Amino acid sequence: MKKIVLAAIVVFLIASVNVTKAQNQERIGVHDPVMIQENDTWYLFCTGMGISAFSSPDLINWTQLDPVFAEAPAWVAEEIPTFRGNHIWAPDIYYHDGLYYLNYSCSAFGRNTSCIGVATNKTLDPNDPDFEWVDHGKLIKSDPGVTDWNAIDGNFLIDAEGTPWLTFGSFWSGMQQIKLKPNLLELDGDRSDCKLIASRRTKEEMEKNSEEGPSANAGSSSIEAPFLWQEGDFYYLFVSWDRCCAGAQSTYKVAIGRSENPDGPFVDMDGKPMLYGGGTVILEGDETDWYAQGHNGVARDEGTGQVYLVTHAYDRHSERAASKLRIIELNWNDEGWPEVGEEVR
Repeated sequence: MKKIVLAAIVVFLIASVNVTKAQNQERIGVHDPVMIQENDTWYLFCTGMGISAFSSPDLINWTQLDPVFAEAPAWVAEEIPTFRGNHIWAPDIYYHDGLYYLNYSCSAFGRNTSCIGVATNKTLDPNDPDFEWVDHGKLIKSDPGVTDWNAIDGNFLIDAEGTPWLTFGSFWSGMQQIKLKPNLLELDGDRSDCKLIASRRTKEEMEKNSEEGPSANAGSSSIEAPFLWQEGDFYYLFVSWDRCCAGAQSTYKVAIGRSENPDGPFVDMDGKPMLYGGGTVILEGDETDWYAQGHNGVARDEGTGQVYLVTHAYDRHSERAASKLRIIELNWNDEGWPEVGEEVR
């Protein structure tokens, strides 16, 4: 009898561990996630030591992989002398012409001494003999008192005409955009060609700031993490507003605008230009589960066609309001605007 009871307890404990493990996999801790599908596997990248990486067969059970970089690329310390360790921010993953392009951000926190770099790989499968991350160094840099923008939170998109774009930015004047050369590794011009496409400021505030010259401080333009996505005849610009990374005090939210052109002008659902503070909020915190949520990516299931919004959210039910992964269906209404659907569970 004791053996039967003991066996039952062991089975119960094993089952409990498996359930806990599954729950942990479903709610992995992330910041700034992006994901992409290769064959039958999903790959997710996010802010972390050397850029954190995960894989999943079903968007629910995630396995942590080795980081992209075992140590920070050597060029980073040269460009950003105050950069320490290997904590790399806000990656973006994009597939084009047989290669996966991963851009990433290195910065001095709270300053716009920042760079966006690029690495490429033929495959995202670590078991594939062709798997190897090749770093191509700096793509663009911002400097205090020189640029009125911050070179982090990069996003790649090749438009319907085949023109590649880098959209990026965090605080300062707002979201910037610049054309790239076809190899996605070089600017098509120089950094002075950057174009402002979204901000939190009025036209009058922007004119005043322009007269005062570039600032070394973040300022009041609490907008970051642009993600440009083409769906049908429109280009949709996703951005994150307000405060991240503050646990229960976070106020992060996702706002959206759209344009028929990849470089705007982008307007929200009320027709207000995103250049002058416009944006329609489609995702934010609630009173039951999440204090705040933001810094989204968008990805499509190539088999089903379903589009997903992937984001990090500050959990009301965890200790210290930990930042957790959320993957949510994204659908388009009859007017062609995105609507948040069911969460993948």
